[in-house]
Amino acid sequence: MASLPILCFPDPKLHTVAKPVQAVDARIQTLIANMLQTMYEAKGIGLAATQVDVHERLIVIDVSEERDQPLVLINPQTLWTSTETHLNEEGCLSVPGVYDGVQRFDAVTVSALNGEGQSHVIEADGLLAVCIQHEMDHLMGKVFVEYLSPLKRSRIKKKMLKALREEER
Repeated sequence: MASLPILCFPDPKLHTVAKPVQAVDARIQTLIANMLQTMYEAKGIGLAATQVDVHERLIVIDVSEERDQPLVLINPQTLWTSTETHLNEEGCLSVPGVYDGVQRFDAVTVSALNGEGQSHVIEADGLLAVCIQHEMDHLMGKVFVEYLSPLKRSRIKKKMLKALREEER
């Protein structure tokens, strides 16, 4: 397994719409293992392939306290969303150090393939529902800061670009 570099906002590659995974083969299983390692090392709870510059519809998630219940979603599709929504404080591995409120559905049902290529349906609420929606946005080329006001987004972009310049020194 290898840790993968995570793209940081405002990298334009984060706006790439992911294509469906064609086959759950050894390449995809290696990518899953590497993405899980990357997510755990970065202390995240979710990671979309888009964030590691692989533009295929693949998400890894682990919202468990023990960090030992990985969930793999390949080619996820939303089947149902609750009518109720809630403002949730979100952060993102591609926007380190930034947290803000995003309105999300309270519960969702999604279908996807697992890491072995078997179809399954996940009914989620709470943190898992928020995480699934956040990561599925990445697959559509959307970063959570796009839900924020243009002023906040502009400030975050400036902050991220400044951090990138300092890192390059």
